[in-house]
Amino acid sequence: MKRMERHLLQGDNLKQEKYGRFLSRCMIIISLFFIMYQIWSVAFSTIDPMYQMSIHLVFILVLTFCLYRSIPLIDGLFLILATSSGIYFSIHAERFATRIVGIDPLSNWDIFFGLILVVLSMEAARRTIGMPIIIIALLFLAYALFGHYLSGIWYHRGMSLTELLEQLAFSYNGLWGSPIAVAASFVFMFVLFGALLQTSGASEFFFRLSVAVAGRSRGGALKIAVLASAFSGMISGSPTANVVTTGSFTIPMSKKLGYSPRFAAAIEAIASTGGSLLPPIMGSSAFLMAAVTSIPYTSIIIAATLPALLFYVALLAVVHFEARRLNLPRMDEKNHLPLKTVIKQGWFHMIPVLVLTVTLLSGASPSRAGLFGIITIIVIHLLRTGWKQHLSMLRKAIDVGVKAMIPISTACAVAGLVIAGIMTTGLGGKLNSLILGFTAGHFGLTLIFIMVISIILGMGMPVAATYVLTAMVAAPTLINLGVSEMASHLFIVYFSVLSAITPPVAVASFAAAGIAGANPTKVGVEAVRLGLTSFIIPFAFVLNPALLMEGTVVEIGFGFIFSIIGVITIASGMTGYLNKKLHYGIRILLVGLGGVLLYPTFVIRLIALLLIGLIIYVQHGKNIMSFPVFRKL
Repeated sequence: MKRMERHLLQGDNLKQEKYGRFLSRCMIIISLFFIMYQIWSVAFSTIDPMYQMSIHLVFILVLTFCLYRSIPLIDGLFLILATSSGIYFSIHAERFATRIVGIDPLSNWDIFFGLILVVLSMEAARRTIGMPIIIIALLFLAYALFGHYLSGIWYHRGMSLTELLEQLAFSYNGLWGSPIAVAASFVFMFVLFGALLQTSGASEFFFRLSVAVAGRSRGGALKIAVLASAFSGMISGSPTANVVTTGSFTIPMSKKLGYSPRFAAAIEAIASTGGSLLPPIMGSSAFLMAAVTSIPYTSIIIAATLPALLFYVALLAVVHFEARRLNLPRMDEKNHLPLKTVIKQGWFHMIPVLVLTVTLLSGASPSRAGLFGIITIIVIHLLRTGWKQHLSMLRKAIDVGVKAMIPISTACAVAGLVIAGIMTTGLGGKLNSLILGFTAGHFGLTLIFIMVISIILGMGMPVAATYVLTAMVAAPTLINLGVSEMASHLFIVYFSVLSAITPPVAVASFAAAGIAGANPTKVGVEAVRLGLTSFIIPFAFVLNPALLMEGTVVEIGFGFIFSIIGVITIASGMTGYLNKKLHYGIRILLVGLGGVLLYPTFVIRLIALLLIGLIIYVQHGKNIMSFPVFRKL
């Protein structure tokens, strides 16, 4: 009897293995066709946007149910329904694109396949992201259906299930709104570009470049982590993936040199998260910002440059002061190559990034710039290797790119459903009024309140979905208070990204803690403490538009210089070291003075600089009365 049970169990395992191998092969083939379709539809075709997006979403759904598996029978049913929906929408694409919402009736088959797409999109998002985004979407959709039963400010006229479905699946408010439009065009091209750059060896080159630049300085291991994570995060766009990629090297190296596991993990988490804010390849939220605001992507990356530089200057300063405080040794010279050697060995990896940047700045669309970058990588890699290695690289890149694209597209699809719930009920204006009422229109309180909203939403959702939802609700509030559209949306982008290091659900911090063998919650708290400047920078560029390249050259230059001194001063106060260990009172004073330097008032900045100079003078063991100003008294 037992022998028969073992035989049956082995037979079941064999069937599951065969089923898994079959789905894996199907996924490779489907992924190849998906990539080919995407490049053709984005770069060369002139097909209707709804048609292009529907095929993109169906590909994503099919790939999701191949990769994120459940019960085989249910997976098979979902695959059939997703494919059938794609075929149906392809056949009727012209009719759907030209029909008038609310006037032209929907057939029973329209309703059936539209409902199938909505349900499958939510199930795909549940499998790839988790329940929080689904719960939020269901709440907004429930409000659209039953809001007419409420009273007061929450009341709206109500709508039937068919009317709601028409908005969700047959208009540009729901599934086919700006989130999936951006995912199916700009984001896809940049994700594929990043995957090709990563698998062609660029990640290793940028890591070696970071070692060559920072390895000889004190605290070099974590400075390498900061620089390598910046380069890697710019490529991947995912804080968690970035932590796993670079942290597996940098965290153990930092621990060996004397940094505590908690400190090493926290710095890695912050640096990896900041990669999504670093131009020219920012995360998916920047592309969504371009779509939502109609601000050119080129303008966004120009505006985001100085804040991103301040982010990493502050982080490098934290690492440096901590290394000085602990008197940590420098890295062994044997562990890194000279800078000239590193550049000589891998200079060609910088060409695609330069091509992408130059193409963007020349005025080309992000999709076209991404395509040129992709072609550059393929040509360079093929010329430097052979066909065998090249094809192997392409296969890996397709696998990496598609797996990275799936959660982005499913999140964007469900975010579109939430947008439909907001747009069709007038909820956006109501929430705007509620925010202003809660904060009494106080500028500072409103900024803090919106920061908290972004971080809370970011605890359960990807950055792209967090940005879209917060922007729909909160950006108009900031604009009404006189903040520019650019600053308002970048403020939300920053805190949507920074939610990855903010407890209690800090995904990047938790990933780094796992590598370091540290307590995840303590790593999250440490990341917030050490990354305090990154939470201050968004407030700084809202108050000082010069940090977003708005103003004269003099205003921008002075604003940036004062801000650099400010973030370094804050870093000194947070670590408790300047040229020697600092008292708690001095630390608090330095953090405050650093914050003052970020405020755009020249006289106040000069006073802050004078006080910082006095602190440095005293810290060098001098008597304050010997300072030149006091000698005349």
